[in-house]
Amino acid sequence: MTETRNLEGLGGWLILVGLGVVLSPVRIIVQVFPIFSTVFSDGTWEALTVPGSAVYNPLWAPILLGELAVNVGSVVVWVFIAFLFFSKKSAFPKWFIGMILFTLCFIVVDAISLKSVLPNEPVFDADTLREVTRTAIATLIWVPYMLVSKRVKATFVN
Repeated sequence: MTETRNLEGLGGWLILVGLGVVLSPVRIIVQVFPIFSTVFSDGTWEALTVPGSAVYNPLWAPILLGELAVNVGSVVVWVFIAFLFFSKKSAFPKWFIGMILFTLCFIVVDAISLKSVLPNEPVFDADTLREVTRTAIATLIWVPYMLVSKRVKATFVN
């Protein structure tokens, strides 16, 4: 009983988890949304999606809109996950694990999708490879931690 009480709360390694949960939506906004802002304001959208343009491909619109939708949804989900984290809700570990796994899968699927419109480009360029590696390492560390940690079990009980 005393051991469980000592493990309750957002301490230990959960501080790093909390930092990641809080920074994830900020990171998405800072890294991704300026790109979409430019795409929709500088004529890139029209060049990629209007038939007859030199770089037109009918897959550009669904890929770009899909990326935008997934990123907006990811920001919303990470904010929800932050609420679960700070409220110490029992659903937090499942949502956290699900989002990390989803993110890893999305990066890979997105890279493969882009290959269909950019056949001469590598599936995993340097930036994509860095993101896959970063997310895979986070997955390998934090998923087992969420599943076996006594602190996680003692903290997320509401």
